[in-house]
Amino acid sequence: MPPPVERGPVDSADHQQGMESAADAHSVTMQIPAMVPEIVPAQAALVVMHYQTDILALFPSVAPTLLSNTRKLCDAARAKGVSVYFAKIHFRPGYPEVSPLNRNGQGIKQLGLFIDDQISPELGQQANEPLIIAHRASVFFGTDLQVRLSAQGINTLFMVGIASTGVVLSSVAYASDADFRLITVKDCCYDPDQVVHDHLFSTAFDSRTTVLSLADALRLLA
Repeated sequence: MPPPVERGPVDSADHQQGMESAADAHSVTMQIPAMVPEIVPAQAALVVMHYQTDILALFPSVAPTLLSNTRKLCDAARAKGVSVYFAKIHFRPGYPEVSPLNRNGQGIKQLGLFIDDQISPELGQQANEPLIIAHRASVFFGTDLQVRLSAQGINTLFMVGIASTGVVLSSVAYASDADFRLITVKDCCYDPDQVVHDHLFSTAFDSRTTVLSLADALRLLA
């Protein structure tokens, strides 16, 4: 066993300087934000889901803020050259698309919604911006959205919608499995259950998407 090595007294000034340097490094590390993917406009699309009049009418206290936020996001995407897609849930009179086995669809049928509503005019949908019609919660199920995105060479999606526990959750899960790179903008999504909304963004959405605030998304699209 080798003899113990004798150590001289530690210089207090050097020790203090070392501690301060370590603290500064830790502080810098803690301030570095999560990495945000670089956006190639021609390969990106903003998918605005269920911003339709029947749904917004259910949440009158928050609808103006949601519409204002999402209009800003749409305009930023347009200015950047990012494609904008809109998606709505829709049924024909009598709800022939609703299976008696589909609990969510039966609830919609009882409420009498989504037959003659439209995407909110406040979002300023342009003539060249596609409208995807879905009959289920996911904007991909039973639609040609994935084919259209792939044909356009799009691999990155900004996804926003109402509600977080419905169309956003269903569509994010599908898009993640389809290998799209995903960005969700929390300030442009809403759910009447705030606790579940926050939990989704800190768990399921955080593990599948890059979660951004509206301010961060606008900076990314500037």
